[in-house]
Amino acid sequence: MAEIKTKVTLVGTVLAKPGTEFIYEGESSECGTCKVKKACHNLNRGHRYRVVSVRSTHHECPVHYNGATAVEVTEAPVSMLISADKAIVNSKIKIEFSCNKTDCRSYPLCRPDGVVEGEKYVVGDVLGNASEICSKGRALKLVEVRPA
Repeated sequence: MAEIKTKVTLVGTVLAKPGTEFIYEGESSECGTCKVKKACHNLNRGHRYRVVSVRSTHHECPVHYNGATAVEVTEAPVSMLISADKAIVNSKIKIEFSCNKTDCRSYPLCRPDGVVEGEKYVVGDVLGNASEICSKGRALKLVEVRPA
């Protein structure tokens, strides 16, 4: 089994708990003059991360209540629906969001937060069939993906 790579970054102290997941949204305007902003902004925008351990380093921060704390994170898997013909464990897929039906009950799984369109991901596990029938008639599978 491949070793999961971790990355050290800073998050708001309130979020600095093992198991906490978040989506990195990028730099805030308040970060402009911060001396440690490179430590906070070393993640990929739009990706989902999970805190795996907390370090003792703490910094004052104009963005986060109670400052920022150093943590180790890993990219977290994301559950999503993909075409059944692409749902093969350990295969690389390029994410293409082909449906814009925001009123569909499956929409949050077809376009989940933490997955970036146009980027490549690896199918980690096939969890089963879609719980709802696709209104476009597509055969869908529920899978877990990680960035490639």
